[in-house]
Amino acid sequence: METIYRLGEISCPAGILVLVDGGHLGLWSGERSPAEIDPALLGVDDPAMVADVLGSVDLVGVGPDASAAVRSFDRQPGRVLHDIPASRAAELTAMFEEHCRGAGLDARLEALPGRESHARRVRRTAAEGGGSFLMFGVPVVVVGGVPRDRHLPVLASRVDAGDGVRWAEMSVRVSDAEVESSVPLGDIGVDWGRVLFGDADALNAWRHDDPVDGLADVAFWGAAADEAAEAFAAPELGEPGEDGVRGWTGLAVTEAVEKALAVQKWKEEQPGRGLMVDFRPHSHHWQVMRQVRASETESGTVDIGDARLLCAMTTWGDGYFPVSADLDAKGALVAVRVRFADTAA
Repeated sequence: METIYRLGEISCPAGILVLVDGGHLGLWSGERSPAEIDPALLGVDDPAMVADVLGSVDLVGVGPDASAAVRSFDRQPGRVLHDIPASRAAELTAMFEEHCRGAGLDARLEALPGRESHARRVRRTAAEGGGSFLMFGVPVVVVGGVPRDRHLPVLASRVDAGDGVRWAEMSVRVSDAEVESSVPLGDIGVDWGRVLFGDADALNAWRHDDPVDGLADVAFWGAAADEAAEAFAAPELGEPGEDGVRGWTGLAVTEAVEKALAVQKWKEEQPGRGLMVDFRPHSHHWQVMRQVRASETESGTVDIGDARLLCAMTTWGDGYFPVSADLDAKGALVAVRVRFADTAA
C-alpha cells in the first residue's frame, strides 16, 4: 500500500490558492506594478537592459477571435502576455498579426495602460476558472473556489527514482470525495527547488528579505568552517538539521551584516578557502525555510494574518511541474495536485 505523508496544513481565507516557487517571492509585486520591482533582483544590472525591463509592457488580445488567437499563438498561458521588454513589444505584436493572418483570426494585441500587478493577475486567473500566468517569466498556478473557513491538509507520496526516493506528488486535499476527473491548470516553474502553497491575499503581505522582528542570523559552513569559527569565536549555530554549521542567531540586523561581511572578507583574503556564508534576516522566507531544513519531509509553514502557507522542497530540484484540479462527480474541487513523477511506487 502506498504511504501517504502529511506535510502540514494550509488555510486560505481569500478562497484563492496560489502555487509558486517560494524562492521567487522576493519578486512578488502584490498590488503594486511589477515595474516597481528592482531589476537587480532579476540579475539585471546593465543600464540598457535595466531601462528595457523597466519599460516592459503587458499585451492583451482584443477582437472577436482574441481568446483563440492568443491561445494558438502559444507564447504564454492565459490571454495576457506579461512583462514584454520594451525592445520586443513591436516585434511580438507584428508576429501576432502575422499569426492571425495565417490562421484567419480577427484579433490584435494592445498594450494595457499599465502593468498588471501580480495580485490582479491572480484574481483575474481565478475568475477565469483557474490556470497560470507568468511572473517575470516564471509560471505561477492559481485556483479559486478553495474553502475559506478551515485548514486543508497537504499530503504527499514518494517514488523510487533509481538514484533515491523522491516526492511523486503533493496535493492540497479539499474533500474526501472520489475523484472523477482532473483538469490541467498549467505548470509551476521552479528555480529554487521549492513549492509554496499560499493564500492569495497573504502573499501581498509576504516579507521575503526584510525581517519581521528586526533580527537576523549569520551562518557559515564548509571545509574552512572550523578555522573561521576559531578566528571569529563563532559557536555552533544550534539550528535543527544544520549539524556542523557555525555562526550567530538573533542578532540585530546591523550587527549581523557586520559579522557576515567580516567572515566573507576573511574567506576572500585567502583564495581556495572552502566556506559558504549565509546572511539570514528573520523574514517570512527565513521562518519557513528554518522549518524545512529541520523537517524530515523538508516542509514547513508560516502564518500571515489568518492564513497559513506551506513550503516544501520538490526533491527533484528545479523544473516545470504540472498542476491539476481533481474534481468529483458534480464538478466540485477535491484536490489541487502537483505531479513530480509519472508513476508512484
